[in-house]
Amino acid sequence: MKTRVKYESGLDKFNRIGTATNISFNLIFIVLALVCLVPVLVVLSVSLASEDSIRNDGYHLIPTAFSGEAYHYIVKQGKMISQALGISVLVTVVGTVLGVMLTTSMGYVLSRPNYKLNGLLTWIVFIPMVFNGGLVSSYYINSNLLGLKDTVWALILPLAVSSFNVIICKTFFRSTIPDALIESAEIDGSSQLRIFFSIVLPISLPVLATIGLFLCFSYWNDWFQSMLYINNQNLYSLQALLNSLMSNVDALAKNASSMGISYAELVATMPKESARMAVAIVIVVPVAVAYPFFQKYFISGLTVGAVKG
Repeated sequence: MKTRVKYESGLDKFNRIGTATNISFNLIFIVLALVCLVPVLVVLSVSLASEDSIRNDGYHLIPTAFSGEAYHYIVKQGKMISQALGISVLVTVVGTVLGVMLTTSMGYVLSRPNYKLNGLLTWIVFIPMVFNGGLVSSYYINSNLLGLKDTVWALILPLAVSSFNVIICKTFFRSTIPDALIESAEIDGSSQLRIFFSIVLPISLPVLATIGLFLCFSYWNDWFQSMLYINNQNLYSLQALLNSLMSNVDALAKNASSMGISYAELVATMPKESARMAVAIVIVVPVAVAYPFFQKYFISGLTVGAVKG
């Protein structure tokens, strides 16, 4: 009887500790979630505030005076905003699809133990993770040798493949795809391309979603490639446009003459701070909406690639 009482007492103590631990972790995650969420809410609040309230009262979580000037102005600048949005969508979709295919195919090749150049190519992939060739050499190769300057490909190709993503794919394929499955397909006469597309990829959704999300975020949030390689304003992405807005108000005023509006009138009536925040919201919303649909695969693929390596 005493032993049973001690056992129940110890179990109750263990349950209390477990409950306290769970509450502590929940509080920590709530605080971290607020740290991530509050800045977005502040940006949304500023985008909905009037210029006078921002100028007089500063930034607030709840605007002191609401105004739709910023979004109305974005609608008026629909041609330029939609063009930048189209470039961002095009670069993100094409870059993500191309990057996933190149990264997974390279990772699959390196994951095969009987591939003769496995060791050499693994080092070739690994070295750029430690040593970078530098910005000058990259610019020279992309602009002069490849002739990518002022083309959409300058926004796509430099970010298509990274050593980190290749290593994740290699680890995933090596630890998840059974060698017996590949060998049985080879015995049946399947080529490596058919094995890769018909067998390997259909059972590799977690790593595909993981790499796809990495690439999608990289392309969608990138403005640096535009700053380096793009002089033609028609090829500006949303992020490059926002970067110009953060630097000066001229970015939205450059097309004033084509719309029959004087530069002085445009600058005087433009909602400066709220417009910048409104463009930031336009950039953030698509990624925030898409992420929950891929979160399950993202976490699964990242866990397998990182833990089983």
